[in-house]
Amino acid sequence: MTPPRRMRGSLGEMAAAEEEEPRRRIPLVPENLLKKRKAYQAIKATQAKQALLNKRKHQKGKQIQFKRLETFVRDSWRKHRDDVRLRRMEQRPGHAAVPQEHKLAFVVRIVDIKGVSRRVKRVIELLRLRKNFTGMFVKLTPLSLKMLRIVEPYVAWGHPNLKSVRELILKRGQAKINKKRMPLTDNMLIEEHLGSCGIICLEDLIHEIYSAGKHFKKVTNFLWPFHLSVARHASRNKVGFLKEMGKPGCRGEAINQLIRQLN
Repeated sequence: MTPPRRMRGSLGEMAAAEEEEPRRRIPLVPENLLKKRKAYQAIKATQAKQALLNKRKHQKGKQIQFKRLETFVRDSWRKHRDDVRLRRMEQRPGHAAVPQEHKLAFVVRIVDIKGVSRRVKRVIELLRLRKNFTGMFVKLTPLSLKMLRIVEPYVAWGHPNLKSVRELILKRGQAKINKKRMPLTDNMLIEEHLGSCGIICLEDLIHEIYSAGKHFKKVTNFLWPFHLSVARHASRNKVGFLKEMGKPGCRGEAINQLIRQLN
């Protein structure tokens, strides 16, 4: 009988202590502030609901893409082939001499690069050939020739003549200004960005590229990569179109025929 008496005594002491403590007052909130909070919560709820509906609508139109087993086999085979080819290049460098009569090359990517090795992708990005049938002018040096050998199975390159350079720039030349494409329709645009190099018009720009002058790198960085056109029958007869394009690699003077075909 002793424990219950102790519990009763402890409960009485707790009740007395609670009576002695002052009661806390709940701060009052103005009615207009409560209305603002309620309206804000309603707006946020509406926005969240609309965002969910937009997300579902976007996901509804996106189809699930399945990859066939042949795709993984092809990518693995391509990567293995690149690794073997690059390893052989390192073992047998075969230093290629820069041709004295040709200082300029035009490079066109004509083969897809899905599944290739990381080193090949890096060189493709350095050449700024991120899409198929894009081209870029390259100044021939021992380093650039080595880069072209690395990506040789995926690009076609050769030595363009003055007529091809002029047609490419006049028809498909675009400037890269603040990461935006601007057509080369005004010489004032060229003078504003390349005037410090002594290039004030299209003819100066064409001459600087064809002669591979000392400001060649700055001029090519000023130009956007050339997006070449593809024949309409390419989508219907892909195999026949690739036969017309020819095999990748060095083509020499024959690159002018490919430029006229795609320009």
